[in-house]
Amino acid sequence: MSEKVENQELEQENVEEVTAEEAVVPLDENEQKIAELEAKVAEQEDRYLRLRADYDNMLRRNKLDREAAEKFRAQSLLTDLIAVLDNLERALQVEVTSEEATSLFTGVEMVYRQFVDATAKEGLEAIAAEGEQFDPNFHQAVMQEQDSEKESGVVLRELQKGYKLKDRVLRPAMVSVNE
Repeated sequence: MSEKVENQELEQENVEEVTAEEAVVPLDENEQKIAELEAKVAEQEDRYLRLRADYDNMLRRNKLDREAAEKFRAQSLLTDLIAVLDNLERALQVEVTSEEATSLFTGVEMVYRQFVDATAKEGLEAIAAEGEQFDPNFHQAVMQEQDSEKESGVVLRELQKGYKLKDRVLRPAMVSVNE
């Protein structure tokens, strides 16, 4: 009987071993599925975070674009009106001799001042040139002259006024620079 008992015990051990092996396989499969699902979750979370960052960047860019559009909304209009300012300044340089011309001159001068004030409210300002150090960001050198009393690279004459809108140059000042 002892052989029988031993055989039964061996069979039971074999069954337990097989059952344990079979149990290990599903555990490995389950662990593998869990690992796959965790990887998918991590991938989806990473994708979500990237999309969220892209969305936040898009919102920030749109906000900056709107601010720039608001800040420079009058740029094209003011660029066109610079020629009008030039013509008004030329009209004010004419010498007046008669009384009728003096009243016309006064009217043009009032229009010019009002025009300058209105454009200044929008942020248009003249670029300082004469006596300043030449800056290629604000000045366009069209000729060179020599003046021994002034330093090299100093603007001697302003040939045409330059204008900027807030911090953007609309038209650089055309200048003559000391050699």
